[in-house]
Amino acid sequence: MSAVTAGRSSRGVVDLVFRARELSIVAALAVLVAVTAGVNGNFLSGQGMKDIFLNASILVLLAVGQSVVVITRNIDLSAGSVVGLVAFTTGDFLAADHGRGVVFAVVLGVAIGALCGLVNGLLVSFGRVPALVVTLGTLYVIQGLDHLIAHGRQINAVDLPPALLALGNGTVLGVPYLPVIAVVVMLAVGYYLRSYASGRDFYAIGSSPEAAGLAGIPVRRRVMGAYLFSGALAGLAGVLWLSRFGTVVADAANGWELQVVSAVVVGGVAITGGVGTVYGAALGALLLTTITSALVVLKVNPFWQQAITGALLLLAISVDRLLALRVARVLRRRNARHGS
Repeated sequence: MSAVTAGRSSRGVVDLVFRARELSIVAALAVLVAVTAGVNGNFLSGQGMKDIFLNASILVLLAVGQSVVVITRNIDLSAGSVVGLVAFTTGDFLAADHGRGVVFAVVLGVAIGALCGLVNGLLVSFGRVPALVVTLGTLYVIQGLDHLIAHGRQINAVDLPPALLALGNGTVLGVPYLPVIAVVVMLAVGYYLRSYASGRDFYAIGSSPEAAGLAGIPVRRRVMGAYLFSGALAGLAGVLWLSRFGTVVADAANGWELQVVSAVVVGGVAITGGVGTVYGAALGALLLTTITSALVVLKVNPFWQQAITGALLLLAISVDRLLALRVARVLRRRNARHGS
């Protein structure tokens, strides 16, 4: 067997393992929904399912952007603070001038988010500062800027254009706009990462930045692009947050950065980079949102919601490690057989 064929076979093993991981999340979702619906039949009501998908949509967008960063063996802890900054700043502009509509809000929000992502990307890729340090720092800087702009004020739904509020609560053919937007973005990004050479570069960088550089991949530019994209999606999520809830204060989405990372890791994107899909990350976001909704329906103490999320994160990281070791052993055996 040729080296190329062996490489494709090895990649097939990895894809099979992590496809099984995504199927296990679907199974867990099905069990969770069935058990909760058995205890409280209202959980599967039309409004109940609509609320779950609406609440998951923003987290899915953030998880898709975070996935691209994590695949490159980096992390973005500033996503939640970007959502808060964009939601308040965009709402402030719209409240001051009702003539500005949805398109203006989306463009402004994405631009602000992209600028935050650009700062992160420049510091990580060209400044070579550890991603954890950079994004933790920008998290606090952005939060401080948000509080400075807000200055104790809040944005109310009555101050916003009706078209923007319709985006967050309206439907098309009975399906809310927000889940449709999240699914379209997820499918587009997933297709790009798998079908384009530049998309596959992110996986190569996550697997081995040094080897990717030797292969001629522009590592710094790709990493900066990952942060730019993550910031832009966080900006879009901020606009959707504003349209969904209407009332926004300075600490909107506070603490969501940990939920985003949890969704990505639970969804099978390896924290060590190079492995995972945006589809798995989206499923992880949906699982975490469904768990939260189920615990509320079952009237479980809010403390356990956070505890379960933390336990899932630890379990996912442990499973990733065990799977990585298992896959490595399988690949070594295959390579040994092909080499003999």
